[in-house]
Amino acid sequence: MPMNPAEIETLVKAALPDAQINIEDLRGDGDHYAAYIISSAFKGKTRVQQHQMVYQALQGRMGNELHALALQTSAPQDE
Repeated sequence: MPMNPAEIETLVKAALPDAQINIEDLRGDGDHYAAYIISSAFKGKTRVQQHQMVYQALQGRMGNELHALALQTSAPQDE
């Protein structure tokens, strides 16, 4: 069963409470998403580490309920 964007956001927010999240359904099939996530938890982390944090937040659903997730992650810009 595919995941809906709200489920993805809930899981990511549980692990990264300050995250600003924008999720786009790439094919309209509920199975291929792009997620844009900004969180202060990413500060000082490599892009790979940031993505690992998101995958960990998804609690093993990546590759199962969630088939494809294109990630763009970053820390907030200092002003």
